[in-house]
Amino acid sequence: MGKTIDIICAGEVLIDFIGHEVNTSITRTKDYHRFLGGSPTNVAVNAARLGLKSLLVATCGQDGLGDYIVRKLNANDVITSYVRKSENEPTSIILVSKSTSTPDFIAYREADCQIEQSQIPQELLENAKIFHTTCFALSKNPARTTILASAKKAKALGLQTSIDINFSERIWPDREEAKAVLKEYLSTDPFVKLSEDDCYRLFAEAKTEDFIFEYFHGLGASTICLTKGKDGVVLSSLEHGMFHQKAMLVDEIKDTTGAGDAFWTGFLYAQLLNKNLEETITIAQKLAVLKLQNVGRLPEGINIQEYLNID
Repeated sequence: MGKTIDIICAGEVLIDFIGHEVNTSITRTKDYHRFLGGSPTNVAVNAARLGLKSLLVATCGQDGLGDYIVRKLNANDVITSYVRKSENEPTSIILVSKSTSTPDFIAYREADCQIEQSQIPQELLENAKIFHTTCFALSKNPARTTILASAKKAKALGLQTSIDINFSERIWPDREEAKAVLKEYLSTDPFVKLSEDDCYRLFAEAKTEDFIFEYFHGLGASTICLTKGKDGVVLSSLEHGMFHQKAMLVDEIKDTTGAGDAFWTGFLYAQLLNKNLEETITIAQKLAVLKLQNVGRLPEGINIQEYLNID
């Protein structure tokens, strides 16, 4: 029997309140606009926009923001059967500065980390192709324990695991604990996405590409994608070697929040289509460029598959 779910995204669902003024610190930001947020949530929504069957495993509050989240997910054709509403914790929110570089943020975390094992039953994993999560999602229990156990089950069932190592010391102050948890997750040989900023925050200092690739390959990941902003992308594969792809030109950057999630959705989408790694990176970059030119999510009223021009 064929698999009915392309991607399970497990992790944080929350509300991003993105500042209205561009390149202004949170200290000076006066007005915020509300957007559906959370890295795995963005990937789930983007994947559905690309015509994939995407499912989100997450927890929000039994409140007005939680109702908004589920309504927006349903409107975007994301499967929400495994989104739980907590009666004890309110929906998590993040205040974000609008920026053309790396945005500043303040996180108010409540329900997002309350992901229980019952939300990821074995039959769900048996019907999926990719299991994706984030460093943010692994930073707190019970979500951490749930996701690690589910990733190991997913690997045993033949799923491809995936992780965005979106590390921030403000979300996860204990770097050594973070490294230990990442080691456990990377033992499932996931596709790994991380940025230069993520690496700097995780190691508390700048590291060379050679160090980064050797470190994460050493933990068990065969395919690692390092994004370098205006300097493009470097991909290292134990099977296919290493290559660098220059950044695509962007006419006008309106908002960087979620660009990495758009990039990674494109990557996973291309891999599901069995594209080679160079084609995969091109598709991923095209989707990131589209996001950079829009505030919040990918734009309405555009056929994204036509935009990507995939054969």
